[in-house]
Amino acid sequence: MIDTSVWAPRGLAVLRIVTALLFLEHGTMKFFGFPVSMGDGALPPLMIVAAAIEVIASLMIIAGFYTRVAAFIASGQMAVAYFMAHAPQSFWPAVNQGESAILYCFIFLYIALAGAGAWAVDNSRRVALA
Repeated sequence: MIDTSVWAPRGLAVLRIVTALLFLEHGTMKFFGFPVSMGDGALPPLMIVAAAIEVIASLMIIAGFYTRVAAFIASGQMAVAYFMAHAPQSFWPAVNQGESAILYCFIFLYIALAGAGAWAVDNSRRVALA
């Protein structure tokens, strides 16, 4: 029998960290052209805001620092991205290539509701504040 009181927080932490690492790539592509560039020229202001959210929220979520707030903001950004960039192309996510935006949105929403799980700065902050 699996002891969910031990493994559930660890599984949530792995989900949090891996998702945020993948999300971080979107911001680094916009700001630094790494691992690939998103194009030549200056970014439009909305893309700069998106990249800043992607980088800052990702780092906060990876560390588990104000995880719920950062995940909620990242979830909202992905909802906006889906409806602005993907939904106008087609109703179907497989056609409009919006599957990842939807998944990020709902994974971050889950993290915002469930918390950071194990291995998070938030956990030590709670002990220090108690």
